[in-house]
Amino acid sequence: MIRLLIHRFIPDYEQISNKKVRERYGVLCGVLGVICNVFLFAVKFVIGTVMNSIAIISDAFNNLSDMGSSLVTIIGVKMSNRHADKEHPFGHGRIEYISSLIVSFIILLVGFELFKNSADKIFHPQKPELSVILMVILSLSVLVKVWMFSYNRYVGKKIHSTVIYATARDSLNDVIATGAVILTTIAGHFVSFPVDGIVGLIVSVLVMFTGFQIAKDTIGMLLGSPPDPEMVKEISNIILSKDGIVGVHDLIIHDYGPGRVMASVHAEVPDDIDIVRIHEIIDQTEKDIYREMDVHIVIHMDPITVNSERMDALKAMVTEAVKSVDEAYNIHDFRMTDGEHNINLIFDLEVPCSLKHSEREKAVKEIKRRLSEKDSRYQAVIQVDDVF
Repeated sequence: MIRLLIHRFIPDYEQISNKKVRERYGVLCGVLGVICNVFLFAVKFVIGTVMNSIAIISDAFNNLSDMGSSLVTIIGVKMSNRHADKEHPFGHGRIEYISSLIVSFIILLVGFELFKNSADKIFHPQKPELSVILMVILSLSVLVKVWMFSYNRYVGKKIHSTVIYATARDSLNDVIATGAVILTTIAGHFVSFPVDGIVGLIVSVLVMFTGFQIAKDTIGMLLGSPPDPEMVKEISNIILSKDGIVGVHDLIIHDYGPGRVMASVHAEVPDDIDIVRIHEIIDQTEKDIYREMDVHIVIHMDPITVNSERMDALKAMVTEAVKSVDEAYNIHDFRMTDGEHNINLIFDLEVPCSLKHSEREKAVKEIKRRLSEKDSRYQAVIQVDDVF
């Protein structure tokens, strides 16, 4: 069904790297969400009023909040596609993340209101009316939400949209919540305690938890989250496939919104290579990465000594000393300044980002000690780098 709609309403639907095509995907999901949620709100509100069920009415207003979320999604994906300007030289892509944050606040607010209403229902219970026809209609709403979950998840993964994928998660929660409402409405007809209010309370907590999770994930993206390991691997493979490049490190990726990724990396090159030739290779590599991955990247050249038995032996010795302290550690940018009484071994030490400052200092001190034990002339000059 969603594929048919995509083919019908999105020209060039296969060109998902095209920002206009991506925007149309987002608008399509938003419009479908508005239509479905308005329908579900109306149906559930009427059913809840007729059956005198706070749980069903709570679920109805949850759908109303979802409609607001769909509107925010439409506005967000359209605004995020605006061109860069003087005030925002990297574009407006992060508006989509801000849209996700607004969606999470709407969900949290509605969840809190539902929590209050459900708590009141527990203290002042009213027996819900049971109608087979109305329960069948309510069951059909579950099928609508299952479809909404399906198409939002499909599109969210296809265009890598956090706000649409978050909507999919919310739709799945709605399936669980409405299913629970159906079961407890039936159960409420056979028990005396306020099962209706209790379920409404559970639904409200589920709604608020979803809002919290979406807010947490979105704030993480706005603050800066670790890069996708697959993207890191692909960028590294492209760079290392080029002639004259023997290593990469210090890859940093900045996410300014979907389709607006900038990166920088250090590429190790032989110190005796022709500077003009390697510059051409680096320049072409930057263009290849942009063409293949839509990532703007700046590659910094790090000259290293190759084909030197002494340098290779010293690097192997330093690597062994580092690994003997912790197998998770690694080194790069190894170089040396030679002298009669002092030999400076200069390198960057890669450690997990979770390592505490005191543990870093302890590790650096231990590595220096082990190197000096091998030769008192060795003086380690260590720069500590985080690995995510």
